[in-house]
Amino acid sequence: MINKSRKGMNLPKSVKIFDTTLRDGEQTPSVALTVGEKVTIARQLDKLGVDIIEAGFPISSKGEKKAVSKIAEEGLTSKVCGLSRVLTNDIDACLDCDVDMVHTFVSTSDIQLEHTLKKSKEEVLQMAVNAVSYIKDHGVECLFSAMDATRTDVDYLIKIYKAVEEAGADIINIPDTVGVMIPPAMRLLTSEVYNAVKIPIDVHCHNDFGLAVANSLAAVEAGASEVQCTINGLGERAGNADLEEIVMSLTSIYGVKTNIKTQYLFETSKLVERLTGVKMPPNFPIVGENAFSHESGIHTHGVISKAETFEPGLMTPEMVGHKRRIVSGKHAGTHGVLAMLEEMGVKVNEEMLREITMRVKDLGDKGKRVTDADLKAIAEAVMGEVEKEKKIVDLKELAVMTGNMVLPTASVKLRFKDKELVGADIGVGPVDAALNAVRRVVKGVEDIKLTEYNLEAITGGSDALAEVLVKLEDSKGNVVTGRAAREDIVMASVEAMISGINRIFLLREK
Repeated sequence: MINKSRKGMNLPKSVKIFDTTLRDGEQTPSVALTVGEKVTIARQLDKLGVDIIEAGFPISSKGEKKAVSKIAEEGLTSKVCGLSRVLTNDIDACLDCDVDMVHTFVSTSDIQLEHTLKKSKEEVLQMAVNAVSYIKDHGVECLFSAMDATRTDVDYLIKIYKAVEEAGADIINIPDTVGVMIPPAMRLLTSEVYNAVKIPIDVHCHNDFGLAVANSLAAVEAGASEVQCTINGLGERAGNADLEEIVMSLTSIYGVKTNIKTQYLFETSKLVERLTGVKMPPNFPIVGENAFSHESGIHTHGVISKAETFEPGLMTPEMVGHKRRIVSGKHAGTHGVLAMLEEMGVKVNEEMLREITMRVKDLGDKGKRVTDADLKAIAEAVMGEVEKEKKIVDLKELAVMTGNMVLPTASVKLRFKDKELVGADIGVGPVDAALNAVRRVVKGVEDIKLTEYNLEAITGGSDALAEVLVKLEDSKGNVVTGRAAREDIVMASVEAMISGINRIFLLREK
């Protein structure tokens, strides 16, 4: 179906990527980058292979001008661009930075002409032509943008584009400044401009309705050969077209070439995330933590057999520098859990696997996210337990009472071989009381000493999975360890102790 749909498209063979993370991306509310941070990101963008880096808006501040100059001095393979209004002072600020390209813009929509510029269409057209001529007189490449193009009268828009083309502009930009376009309209507008001019067309889309990527791709379908975008979709308001989505859609779906080294997409996203402080949602496409993660038993079984069963196939995690992850949780199946354990180097039998999967599901049902560390702790606890048919001591019931008006008290009922043992005891806390109660109950059979107790919260939060390791010694000097992992610390402690007691009795039988 995709191949059939391409027949009506005017796709270019390749598309240039114009990255504006350092300019429009920095206009994201609450984001402010230092000169050093902007240079670091510029180097990474160059490594990524973007064709043009819009380094900033030099006239806006001394720091901004310094950052653009520093980036221009880096000797990058990517072209360095500075932004300017159609004003001589703005353009001079860009030229002072020794940029490779000046991106000059002016409002063209009726609403912005009336309320922002307060100038006529004729005046604006002349300002645009003068700015482009001035830039070209200084021997620098020129990109011209008609700001708010998608709300501009089409006849006037084409008139101004033709005028700047005649003045020497190297490329023109169609910006959807307030993100109001839909893909069919963007395709139609780009097509009309494409048929009216001979120079390349660039497109800059905002994401106010979540259509920035779709609109950018629609423009490419109509002949646009350059796309402006940002890492992680950063930018004014709801942001810009996301570079990662644009590049991988062009590469994997459209079959259109770019110069992007896609294996660096994930690391670039993480760098920008760290320096800007804008965290990506886990379900963010391409570079989100969950982009190649699977939890559902049906999905994990399929992915383990053949990745394409529940992944696009046209794009692999390796292509973008990411990793495939099988995640444990309430939807996990034994195939997924086994795959994760094998990756950790943990080997289990079928009975252990069923028990581990059941405990993972139990945690998931309680609303807990089961991490890799949780899974490993659960596996180690289950592997450390004595098999059911070999258990001599088994926990039947446990009740604990605690509070500021009563000493912590615990009562337990154990099955010892073919009889039940019941007892209770107190302690300095609920865990101490529970362990004392277990020791008291089995004391008639064997005097067990607790010589060491270790507790570790595997993950953060009050509902963290608790891993308990105990060391026990019997009256004959036998020393064993017991381990358990539960979200309930008291239960984990009791299970660890009973696991150790079983080991003592099995050791003595041998």
